[in-house]
Amino acid sequence: MKILFLINEAPYGNEKFYNACRLARQVQNDHETKVLIFLMADAVTGALINQNTPQGYYNIERMLKGILLKGGKIRLCGSCIDARGLTDLKYAEGCERSNMAELAQWSVEADKVFTF
Repeated sequence: MKILFLINEAPYGNEKFYNACRLARQVQNDHETKVLIFLMADAVTGALINQNTPQGYYNIERMLKGILLKGGKIRLCGSCIDARGLTDLKYAEGCERSNMAELAQWSVEADKVFTF
């Protein structure tokens, strides 16, 4: 089974991104499921490297790395990156710039799609 997580929210300020990552990790732990994550809008900032969160606070960069280590795929909307002036910044290894064509393909291939 393939599950696509489409995330639009910024990584901090509310818990939508955090909860999407929690669910993705749980699915990976409990099931033989391929996890695909597509970051759009302000969610693209969740893949930036060197996030420095307070002690005891969740860290989205680390959560995404954990998903990647278990075979998940993470793509970032290229138009969203460009619109925010983030083109020259560095993203976590394994998080790749993508486009609407790949999102459309993933959407068609996915057995389930969750949006956050």
